[in-house]
Amino acid sequence: MNGVRIIERSWLARVARRNLRVKRVAMVLGGTIHLSGATREEFLQSDAWVAHELAHLEQFRRYGIVRFVMLYLLESARHGYHHNRFEVAARQAERVASSAKER
Repeated sequence: MNGVRIIERSWLARVARRNLRVKRVAMVLGGTIHLSGATREEFLQSDAWVAHELAHLEQFRRYGIVRFVMLYLLESARHGYHHNRFEVAARQAERVASSAKER
């Protein structure tokens, strides 16, 4: 997690949490993970959750902030949140982290 900034009680994440109607949210914008409803410690205790957000950090690095946000929104508009290819890839990273921990 070197070079990754984590912001607790982020207003951006709070907006996402309310829109998604969930108890806790982590979201990435650029090189920063924004949290709402969870502390840094709670977030870091979940290997799967960390892997999911690290996948999004890599996506931001690969495409750049503006391009990634545009592609992400386009994917969500076309396919919905669950089938958005960026979310599919992040969920795959979760599964890999979870299965590695079980070994």
